[in-house]
Amino acid sequence: MDNVCTYQIAVRDGLDERTCNLTSPLQITIVRSDPEATLLAVNADQSGLIGLIRHLHQQGYLLLSVIREP
Repeated sequence: MDNVCTYQIAVRDGLDERTCNLTSPLQITIVRSDPEATLLAVNADQSGLIGLIRHLHQQGYLLLSVIREP
């Protein structure tokens, strides 16, 4: 649970990296962005990941997927 991993999260619609990082509990990096979906990456443990998912939900983003990179 304390292991820091890289997670890729896909959300519906666009997401601005700079604006998100101003209020986000973790710093994200946009991997790919198009009008329909945005793929972002974050380095976090599971606790941090839950915090980021809650933050994205509170901002009104619809989560499409969460994938842990090996």
